[in-house]
Amino acid sequence: MQTISLYAIAALFVGAGIGHFLRPSVFAQTVPPYFPCPHLLVYLSGVAEVAGGIGVLNASTRPYAGWGLILFLCVVFPVHIYMLRAPGDFPNIPLWTLYVRVPLQFVLMAWVYWTAC
Repeated sequence: MQTISLYAIAALFVGAGIGHFLRPSVFAQTVPPYFPCPHLLVYLSGVAEVAGGIGVLNASTRPYAGWGLILFLCVVFPVHIYMLRAPGDFPNIPLWTLYVRVPLQFVLMAWVYWTAC
């Protein structure tokens, strides 16, 4: 079960990270305006996701990658709060999705902790 979970986490984060490079402008729109350089932050977060996703697959880097992904999820949490507080800025995203994303961050943190830390 844990092996399947590791591959699922890796696929999720590597896939999401690649998405940051394929559609950076879409992700940059979600960066709260009080953060500077939204495109740079999108690229950095993409690198973090890809590195963490790959890192959990190697036993020697797994705990570091796991804690790194948990830290990453904490760091991007303000994005989800910002999007929830300004749903009119994201008309193509259903409101229920914005609500689900907030508690989902904690589920993802627990999943990464259980699997990789």
